[in-house]
Amino acid sequence: MENNLYEAKYDITKKTKLRKFYESNKILIYLVIFILIVLFIGSNYYLINKNKKRELLSENYIQAKIYLEIGKKVEALDILKNVILANDRTYSTLSFFIILNENLIKDHNEVTFLFNHLLKNNKFDKEIENLLIFKKSLYNSNHLNELELLKELKPLLNKDSLWRAHALLLLGDYFMSKKEHLKAREFYIQILSMNNLQRDLYDHAKLQLASINND
Repeated sequence: MENNLYEAKYDITKKTKLRKFYESNKILIYLVIFILIVLFIGSNYYLINKNKKRELLSENYIQAKIYLEIGKKVEALDILKNVILANDRTYSTLSFFIILNENLIKDHNEVTFLFNHLLKNNKFDKEIENLLIFKKSLYNSNHLNELELLKELKPLLNKDSLWRAHALLLLGDYFMSKKEHLKAREFYIQILSMNNLQRDLYDHAKLQLASINND
């Protein structure tokens, strides 16, 4: 009997404390609930909009490829540039590669601008970023001096980069074209010292070295 009275008294006291806590903090409680609801709705809205945006970019990318197939290059280019500027690391990059491969833009400055825009406004995996850096350096190699080219390729010359051999080959060919054979030879030798190298890269470096030695 006494135990029942004690439990009843404890229950009433507990409820009283909870009510007092609620009365003292109900504004804060309502505010927290409101914020959680807003965050939930906002995150759902963001995800829905993001998915819709990607679907639209996908449709535009496909439409641009269709325009190219039927010879409507101007219409295709307009769409591809808009996709690039939408800053989607997948479709923006694919669209830019189409522009490069199809040579849709003749203006060197405009292509360089798009390179820089992609690299600045998208978070790529490291090796995808390195691929873009290499393509940019390759595209600009005829317009850069020695120091500028070395600066652009510096991130790729790290031993861990998958694009190191390509960067070394580009530098070798760059100096070869300028008849600076000693500098070119230095980069070709580095390529031949690498392990697990693609055969075509090895053969190209070996052929260039043979050409230098025969001069």
